[in-house]
Amino acid sequence: MRQTLDRLWARRRLLTYLGLLIAVLITLLPFMWMLLGSFKSEGEILRDPSGFWPQHPTLGNYSTWFTQLHLGQFFLNSLIVAMVTVIGNLLFCSMVGYALAKFHFGGKRLVFALVMITLMVPGVVTFVPLFVLVTKLGMANTYAALILPFLTSPMGVFMMRQFISGIPDTLLEAARIDGAGELRIWARIVMPLCGPPLATLGILTFLGSWNNFLWPLVAAQSQDMYTLPVALSLYSTGQVATQYGLLLAGSVLVIAPIVLVFVSLQRYFTQSIATVGVR
Repeated sequence: MRQTLDRLWARRRLLTYLGLLIAVLITLLPFMWMLLGSFKSEGEILRDPSGFWPQHPTLGNYSTWFTQLHLGQFFLNSLIVAMVTVIGNLLFCSMVGYALAKFHFGGKRLVFALVMITLMVPGVVTFVPLFVLVTKLGMANTYAALILPFLTSPMGVFMMRQFISGIPDTLLEAARIDGAGELRIWARIVMPLCGPPLATLGILTFLGSWNNFLWPLVAAQSQDMYTLPVALSLYSTGQVATQYGLLLAGSVLVIAPIVLVFVSLQRYFTQSIATVGVR
């Protein structure tokens, strides 16, 4: 009887793993087609769009991005905007989350309610007023215009507040008795304990900033301020038709940093999800 149950569980486990493997392959198939298609010439892509393996692999599409389309400048712009946005969110969201979780002041519930309401407001609603404000302040076509509107986020504040609420008050009170100020408590006690949510917030913020298209398209009014998504949409479209080789190669270059960031921080990301689930 026991052996029969063991065989049954083994078969179920095998079928589960097989189903998961098939699902992963189906998910990765478009990305593999994009990667392999980036090594095809424009004529080969148009001749056989559904083809998978390149018949005559070429680095011409990547060469065009690096030598003719100033990819380095676009990549630098995206990197500066994404990194500063991530750092700002990690600092300010954790500060506000710490205040909402552990401080007692008048209007605390109102402030938290406003944060929650902001989560329900679509970004498109604030797009025009934000553009008018940035233009009136003379920040159009600058890094400030690309960074300041996203330097903090209500989702980040909510996430950090929920996690910091689980830190024991006795730990903070002990630090206060020893003479530590609130800024020191935040920097030396709270922040080291917030590794998983900080990693999660960093990943989500980096993804949102790196892939942001609509706002940089409007705020960046000259080529030297374009980010990678904007450059990808503008320079992969010719006067007559879309240049699919450049589009696929540019997509690979845009996705590669995102994959590296997620792979390097996925342990903290899964740990944060598990911690939230336990709580």
